[in-house]
Amino acid sequence: MNLFAGQEEDNRLKARPLAARMRPRTLDEFTGQSHILGDGKLLRRMLNADRIGSVIFYGPPGVGKTSLAELIAKHTKRRFRRLNATMAGVKDVRGLIAEAEQALSVHGTQTVVFIDELHRFSRSQQDILLPDVESGTISLIGATTANPFFSLVAPLISRSQIFEFKELTLEDLCGLLHSAVTDAERGLGRTGVTADDEALQLIATLSDGDARRSLTALEIAVLSVEQTTKHVDVETARESLQKRVVRFDPGGDDHYDVASAFIKSIRGSDPDAALYWLARMLESGEDPRFIARRLVISASEDIGNADPQGLLIATATFQATETIGMPECRINLAQATTYLACAPKSNAAYKAIDAALNDVRTQGVLPVPMHLRDGHYKGAERLGHGQGYVYSHDSPHGWVPQDYLGVPKQYYEPVPRGREKQFLEWVNWLREQRSTNEPDQES
Repeated sequence: MNLFAGQEEDNRLKARPLAARMRPRTLDEFTGQSHILGDGKLLRRMLNADRIGSVIFYGPPGVGKTSLAELIAKHTKRRFRRLNATMAGVKDVRGLIAEAEQALSVHGTQTVVFIDELHRFSRSQQDILLPDVESGTISLIGATTANPFFSLVAPLISRSQIFEFKELTLEDLCGLLHSAVTDAERGLGRTGVTADDEALQLIATLSDGDARRSLTALEIAVLSVEQTTKHVDVETARESLQKRVVRFDPGGDDHYDVASAFIKSIRGSDPDAALYWLARMLESGEDPRFIARRLVISASEDIGNADPQGLLIATATFQATETIGMPECRINLAQATTYLACAPKSNAAYKAIDAALNDVRTQGVLPVPMHLRDGHYKGAERLGHGQGYVYSHDSPHGWVPQDYLGVPKQYYEPVPRGREKQFLEWVNWLREQRSTNEPDQES
């Protein structure tokens, strides 16, 4: 019997970081994720029925994926075994599964296998899990910050319930920080340090929904005043926060989601929202050339001929971005972003080319009419190529009633906005003239 076990455990607890000490001990202490864990929600019903099979927890860091996995094992009275996919290999996985099989067959005890960063496993490593997940030998809880539909094998997804974790709300984080300041058993209550509500709110705000980041910043703040003022004010809180790093993964959801919000804000004619998403991309380290390319695409896809100047500005911005680079090119990107967001919108050209491509792909190709074929080579006249073609510029109107396709088709439908409103009037007039096969002599 170890007479000092209690003291040793107390010393170990004090040595752990605050974020580790404040992990929830019960489901009732768990903060956030009420959309999946609240009363009547799917995960809560699964826990109440003790029907936890294979589940995937997907979401940003610091929102409770690991903590909830541990609580599930505790709640369901199952063994808990943890692996980190960045360090574990096939041998580790096989050994853990063999251990789980023995515990089940000998003692009737089920095992929760928690694999952090599951998306780091290769396809073959993920495949190893499939038979035992399907047989129920293990209850797999996989945690990933990457979209599972892109990063995990389809058979594993089909055998799993997927739960998306959200960033913690400001209210969630403020409550957690207040508990950490006052809790004398696991938190910082023993220090006697107090904290202003405004200071806790600042830490919560700048933590971007990450409980681990907020608790770490709070611990730094408290320890910095423990021997002096014993009080954390806004300035102390601000000093305890490292430079804010915007979460960014060049191949992950943030990359695509923020870029999508950026383009949709331009399309929706909201320059303020577009500037915010632009700033977020730039601050997170996004390649400015990627942003410039998206602007060039948007200039034709969303603005089009409603304001042809948009493509010129976007193209010039791309060139300026290549030439100048950061940080100065942020100004060029902002100019193009605000111009395109405020410009009249039309996707008529975008829809027109897709409609034409669909016809080419699904209806076969149309033969080039004889009068439109190349007649500039020896022998073309004998083949009838180019015969009957009327040169438009020879007409005083710059237009002649001539068939250019061979079949009646209308792909381009200009919108009544911006410069394209003029195109609409012109195209409608041309189509009317072609239908009567004679030009308007007064035009």
